[in-house]
Amino acid sequence: MQEKPIKAEDVEGRQGQTFYPDPFRQVVAGRTKRKLGDVFGLTNFGVNLTHLESGAASALYHWHTVQDEFVFVLEGIATVLVGDSEYELVAGDCIGFKAGTKTGHQVVNRSDERVTYIEIGDRMPGDNGGYPRDDLAFEFRPDGSILFSHKDGTPY
Repeated sequence: MQEKPIKAEDVEGRQGQTFYPDPFRQVVAGRTKRKLGDVFGLTNFGVNLTHLESGAASALYHWHTVQDEFVFVLEGIATVLVGDSEYELVAGDCIGFKAGTKTGHQVVNRSDERVTYIEIGDRMPGDNGGYPRDDLAFEFRPDGSILFSHKDGTPY
């Protein structure tokens, strides 16, 4: 656990790392996350410095039952999908996604330049969610593992 200031870019980045089963992994192949909250041992919420290369997405289009999310753009032009709407966000713009609304959301990079943003999400137990555009569902188990399944309940 870190107890002094750090340079966020010095935290090891994890490119394309995901728990998604195939064939969904490719969506985040151009995403690099630096888990800043973990460096400081934060347990109530997570903070990530995230980079999206051209064509990459933050995640599949999704929603959460209990996890709030917040995105603050630092550089580049991000396209944010929320429900049936799309918004372009540039440096200084932000957006939040309230838990339990069942409104899907996703951050994508449709530009030719890298997008960089900070994402913050709580770590409330019992989160579930959905992927309205994909045959995928997830469940956070009490042991911290994630169970992915098809929408009919069949595990991947």
